[in-house]
Amino acid sequence: MLRIVLTIIQVFSCLAIIGLVLLQRGKGADAGAGFGAGASGTVFGARGASTALSRATAIFAAIFMVNSLLMTYVGTKTAEQPKTILDVAGESATKPQPAGSAQGAPATAPAPANPPASAPSPATAPAQAPSAPTGTQGQTPK
Repeated sequence: MLRIVLTIIQVFSCLAIIGLVLLQRGKGADAGAGFGAGASGTVFGARGASTALSRATAIFAAIFMVNSLLMTYVGTKTAEQPKTILDVAGESATKPQPAGSAQGAPATAPAPANPPASAPSPATAPAQAPSAPTGTQGQTPK
């Protein structure tokens, strides 16, 4: 939204500067009409009181410059990608709960010291298959 407002101000100030410069008379406009009749002062840089048009041009030029700097600053900031509902749901599902969460339950429950006598003994884990076939232990594959 800010970028759009700054762009509108930039275009308006640009058009105002163009219009004001075209309305003003140039320094050498009097030189051709009456060279030597006092007009040479305007050609060589003598300047009278500044007119309202030249002051307005200076004001719009300052607005244009400041607005250009603001647009540069706004343009260099990186915008955060908008998140969808699925992104938010995926983040909350994958985040682990901290140990002291608001629910009050610890992250892992402690194991009982001695199992009750009536509980069946835990089943033994099946033996793991050897990683190399028998008879080839200690040999390197070719």
